[in-house]
Amino acid sequence: MTGTVYTYAVARPFDPASLAGVRGIDGARIHLVRYRDVVAVLSALPTPGVDEAALRARLETLEELEAVARAHHAVVEAVAARSVALPLRLATLHRGDARVADALRQGYEGFCAGLDRLAGRVELGVKIHGGVRDACTADPGPSTSSPGRDYLRRLHRQRRQREGARERAGAAAREIDAALAELAIDRRHHRPQAPPLCPAGRENVLNAAYLVERRRGEEFIERARALAAHTPGMEVEVTGPWAPYSFVDTPSAPSPAAGHEDGRHT
Repeated sequence: MTGTVYTYAVARPFDPASLAGVRGIDGARIHLVRYRDVVAVLSALPTPGVDEAALRARLETLEELEAVARAHHAVVEAVAARSVALPLRLATLHRGDARVADALRQGYEGFCAGLDRLAGRVELGVKIHGGVRDACTADPGPSTSSPGRDYLRRLHRQRRQREGARERAGAAAREIDAALAELAIDRRHHRPQAPPLCPAGRENVLNAAYLVERRRGEEFIERARALAAHTPGMEVEVTGPWAPYSFVDTPSAPSPAAGHEDGRHT
């Protein structure tokens, strides 16, 4: 194809007919571009002349962003179910199949190294929430003849209680993280979730991804559950298994080339 194409992932070759029912961005059909023993998974964008700036503008709205992200993720997961896959960043565009083939050729060694590293492995996510924001007691303490002084003392007590709760939650999260890391090949710590996304009265004290051998996935999940059961006051959420988004190193992604616009995974 010669128009703009959206590239989802790089993988080892597999039967393209197995993706016949999978649809990409805007319901587009999926096709493959191959170079030696690696393939890129892509679909054509229906609007002529679309570039990164135009797609970025489209993704300014939450509704459009969610639709594109869902389609991107669905294609990547479908590929990962059929072959080892390197997920690419959201909104990775090329000007035609020939540019995709160039990117595969130029990055061939990096792609092979990344695919070999991820073969037989999956990503498992872990979010730990601690009761930090509701950690303050209702006891105001002894009062004095100065309401202002009592108020400041209550604020100081509440601050100390929050800090203590945060330290305890952080220490517990580090212990859980270390125990889970024993079953992982690699791990990545992500930015904590924003408070509006956390359960009421809680803060996200660990947001991590673990690269795990597929055969050890259930063992990892069972250990996470056991650790949660033995850590009162902490909520441990395990997600996945996913395609290993967090473990695609930058050198393994398509490097910018003539006619290649590269978006960022959000």
